[in-house]
Amino acid sequence: MRLAFPWRRGLAPAFPLLAAFLLAALFTAGHALAADPGPRQTLETAITRVMEEIKNPDWVNPATRGPLRQRIEDEVYHAFDFGEFSSRTVGPRWRSFTPEQKKRFSQAFADLLLNTYLNKITGYNGEQVAYTGETASQDGKRVEVRTVVTMKDGKKTPVNYRMLPKDGSWRVYDVIIENISLVKNYRTQFQDILNSATPDQLIARVMEKANEVRAQQ
Repeated sequence: MRLAFPWRRGLAPAFPLLAAFLLAALFTAGHALAADPGPRQTLETAITRVMEEIKNPDWVNPATRGPLRQRIEDEVYHAFDFGEFSSRTVGPRWRSFTPEQKKRFSQAFADLLLNTYLNKITGYNGEQVAYTGETASQDGKRVEVRTVVTMKDGKKTPVNYRMLPKDGSWRVYDVIIENISLVKNYRTQFQDILNSATPDQLIARVMEKANEVRAQQ
């Protein structure tokens, strides 16, 4: 069974948009947290900066995109808690992974996400972002920041970011677009694979898919 990553109805048409704003969230920690801002301010700063990078003419030109892409990649690896993302995506079966398997899966999944979303960003098309509020969990350890993205054609799409504090910074661990969770979307497929495959086989398939996506760049 190959990893096909079938997107649920409603998510696929907005995938490039999700790509841009997921990366915006991932861009957070390296720049905006020196003054210890809250999650909404952190996210807003990140989105603004990433959209400026995307609007840079050098981004749409493959010959000049390299330095911009490398800068974003470096920030992503510092800003995103891939261990948290991985554990939530795999679900309860994460407990059956050895520490070494958890590390390899997190690395492979990070590589897959990074290459998938960077490949989907082709340029700025006039999107606008409105921040409509945030909701904290009862224990105060997680926050969901709500936004509405207005497309150039006027269509409005809700995009929410689930964030948690770690090592003095706010990090995104899930993105919800039109009520569809990125974590749950991947979890469904990974759990199906683990019904008949070992953790090592899942890791191998994620690595294979990551290499396949990278080859398309």
